[in-house]
Amino acid sequence: QVQLAESGGGLVQAGASLRLSCAASGVSFSRYVMGWFRQAPGKEREFVAAINYSNNGDTYYADSVKGRFTISMYNAKNTVYLQMNSLKPEDTAVYYCAANWRAVTRVPNEYDYWGQGTQVTVSS
Repeated sequence: QVQLAESGGGLVQAGASLRLSCAASGVSFSRYVMGWFRQAPGKEREFVAAINYSNNGDTYYADSVKGRFTISMYNAKNTVYLQMNSLKPEDTAVYYCAANWRAVTRVPNEYDYWGQGTQVTVSS
């Protein structure tokens, strides 16, 4: 059974950094694409970043976070990270970790497994 558990969220000031973690069980990184999404109040869930371990660890980012966020994975710990630097108030959202076994995609509905989310709040 696949389980994903996010941690690392919190309340920070604009310009600060946070690192989110997603601990995965029942998932083989060599077979799954791992992604991060976020959802702000009243908005749809949106793609943030993805990593494809089976394809040389290729990474993909939303334009809004490119250059500020970095997705990575530590295979030995079955953990995916999202390093978030230079945070802005518009980054405020619940951040979700997700996995799918088909291909890299930015579409939330194409992910098979989700964590419970972790709140990130950035004050101005």
